[in-house]
Amino acid sequence: MRTELHRHLTSPLTRVRNLGILAHVDAGKTTVTERILYLTGTVHKRGEVHDGTTVTDFDSQERDRGITIFAAAVSCAWDGHRINLIDTPGHVDFADEVERSLRVLDGAIAVFDAVAGVEPQSESVWRQAGRYGVPRIAFVNKLDRAGADLDTAVASIRERLHTVPLVVQLPIGEEDGFTGVVDLLRMRALVWADGSDTFEEVRVPEALREEAHRRRRLLEETVAELHPSALEEFCAESKVSAATLAAALRDLTRTGEGVVVLCGSAYRNRGIEPLLDAVVAYLPSPLEVPAVRGTLDGEVQERAADPAAPFAALVFKVNSTATGRLTCLRVYSGTIRKGETVLDVGARRTERVGRILRMQAGRHSDVDLAVAGDIVAVIGVKAARAGATLSAPAAPLVLEPPSVGVPVVSVAVEARRTIDTDRLVSALVRLVEEDPSLSVRTDPETGQTVLSGMGELHLEVAVEKIRRAHELDIGVGRPQVAYRETVARGVSGLVYRHVKQDGGAGQFAHVVLDVEPLEAAGDDGPGSAVDFAFRSAVIGGRVPQEYVRAVEAGCRDALAEGPLGGHPVTGVRVTLTDGATHPKDSSEMAFRTAGRLALRDALRNSVMLLLEPVVEVTVTVPDDAVGGVLGDLAARRGRVSGSTSRASTAVITATVPLAELFGYATRLRSRTQGRGTFTTRATGYAPAPGIAPHGAPPR
Repeated sequence: MRTELHRHLTSPLTRVRNLGILAHVDAGKTTVTERILYLTGTVHKRGEVHDGTTVTDFDSQERDRGITIFAAAVSCAWDGHRINLIDTPGHVDFADEVERSLRVLDGAIAVFDAVAGVEPQSESVWRQAGRYGVPRIAFVNKLDRAGADLDTAVASIRERLHTVPLVVQLPIGEEDGFTGVVDLLRMRALVWADGSDTFEEVRVPEALREEAHRRRRLLEETVAELHPSALEEFCAESKVSAATLAAALRDLTRTGEGVVVLCGSAYRNRGIEPLLDAVVAYLPSPLEVPAVRGTLDGEVQERAADPAAPFAALVFKVNSTATGRLTCLRVYSGTIRKGETVLDVGARRTERVGRILRMQAGRHSDVDLAVAGDIVAVIGVKAARAGATLSAPAAPLVLEPPSVGVPVVSVAVEARRTIDTDRLVSALVRLVEEDPSLSVRTDPETGQTVLSGMGELHLEVAVEKIRRAHELDIGVGRPQVAYRETVARGVSGLVYRHVKQDGGAGQFAHVVLDVEPLEAAGDDGPGSAVDFAFRSAVIGGRVPQEYVRAVEAGCRDALAEGPLGGHPVTGVRVTLTDGATHPKDSSEMAFRTAGRLALRDALRNSVMLLLEPVVEVTVTVPDDAVGGVLGDLAARRGRVSGSTSRASTAVITATVPLAELFGYATRLRSRTQGRGTFTTRATGYAPAPGIAPHGAPPR
């Protein structure tokens, strides 16, 4: 035990931090990342988003649009620790980039705007991090802005994220007068002079001393309520020492029971050094997170973050560059050296690692090896996709891949010149390899090539990437949304006999089905996580169990195309109530065919509804533009669910059909003189108006 503890304390992995920067659009993620790189000496000139000179927004589209589109990894050093940092997108259309990054991270910095507080996408990325159990610290940014208020931002963290904020700093000055912070743990003031990149440590200003002591006491009381050691010391001494507070904050951060809150202004380079100190102090190293779990032949195994263990790594991103295919991965256990062979476990093929690169966003530096806890890129792996597991050939293991969102918006794409068709197909294949949240299919009826993604901006970026990277002239059709069909009123006792005899063994299957909406049986409604339910009520063994499974498989086949327009069918419960078999001609294939054709008949005889995807839209606009924005939302069939006002701006929440939001960004900008912004969050499906239910009886 002592040997194991000594190994843990002396391992170089204790001085590694893998973390991401998470936030809503325009909260300052990229600026925070840029200041971290500058202060750690990784870059020698501060980049600015508005100038297009930042390290992590290296793609031409990111610089043109002024937003982060692709997750970018960088490495830097602080206080003897190596920090592997991933700057993630903040726009909802690129939530899958965040998902893949969070899957391989050990901690995160959540950045919040001091004026807006917790914004819609802030909630989304917070929930994403929570699903993966990623510890977080909070940084309230932009305290130099008009209307900035740390207490209001902290209140929104408490109310909207349902966590306990542990505020460890007190701002010195307000808005333009913000000059520094009071460190409540050590009761010292950190002040940044104009034009200075480093702080000066001074005594707490007299005017803030009483408030600082009050907040320190509040911090002690809050921590004591959550942490046993702090509570014991608080009861014995009526106070909690700085060392005990720091240890308790570390524990609470890692268990997720509380979130440490710091503040500053990244643009003015104020508050970043304490933030880096907090990263080192509170966020875990690869050795301090649970051992990664994987499966092999159905058996669950664990791999510790040990360089001597068998190699296992998860691919989280693939990039095609001019110099080759970059495969970004997180090494969970073992060691990999350039020139070695690894196994792509899912594809059951071996790959040779030609080079290993330490990532600096668009730039890279060669290293000879990567060990457990590293986030690196490799060259030479030709086929592994995001979510694939690479392992030692002698010790395979399948790690859980990150979840992939279901595309909801589609466009038809085609090469304007026939001779470019093959090049377009190749470009689309490469695009889907790099971004699993995109999908490409050929419409069997129209022959069109359909590109689907997570939103209008997502598809716009993907198409532009094809045009720039492959120099292709392509045409794009109007986006189409992914409709669904559902049963409004089903049928009972539908009888279907499948009989086929054309020489030799024939096919015979007899089934009787009841079809009903899921919600009628008390289940979730259309668009929910439960979209199809099947059960058998056959008695007396009239349909053997293996044929029951075949009927269910056939019903699932029938759900691919509904009777209204060939859209997938959702929200259906099917009950097999009776059936019959033939001693020679019945088979699983016959019953699967019968299940498929029987359900198709049942759906044609049911009252069907067309469903359209709906999203929750959060629009932030100046007070003087509220009327026009509300009118526009109503014209788009939006239902307003809430409205709040703060600091001369209004935040409107509404549910709007996704099909009505195409082009909304341009319309909103024109109505608000460029001052309005909006974000969306998918909420499910709702009946599309103006379409008579299929199968409805005549009036």
